Amino acid sequence: QVQLVESGGGLVQPGGSLRLSCAVSGSGFTIYNMGWYRQAPGKQRELVADITGSDSTTYADFVKGRFTISRDKRKNTIDLQMNSLKPEDTAVYYCYADIKRTMRADYWGQGTQVTVSS
Repeated sequence: QVQLVESGGGLVQPGGSLRLSCAVSGSGFTIYNMGWYRQAPGKQRELVADITGSDSTTYADFVKGRFTISRDKRKNTIDLQMNSLKPEDTAVYYCYADIKRTMRADYWGQGTQVTVSS
């Protein structure tokens, strides 16, 4: 069974930093892309950043230069370092992984709340 568990969310003041982590547990699978989406109240879920198996990264324009995604393939984890946080970054952040077991599918974490407020 595959599980994704996120950690690291919380409350931070504008201009502050947070680091989110996501770990994939289980066995007998291959992980391709991994990444982070977010969903603010009343808005659609949107891509924040992702990283391929060859460590190629993609960032949404609204986080370029502020967020950095990284991956540890040995541990099956990804991190999202978030700097210069803004109130509009407030959202639930979801980790996903593109995984092949018998079939290839996207798996999701439960989400972690990030609140940027003074």
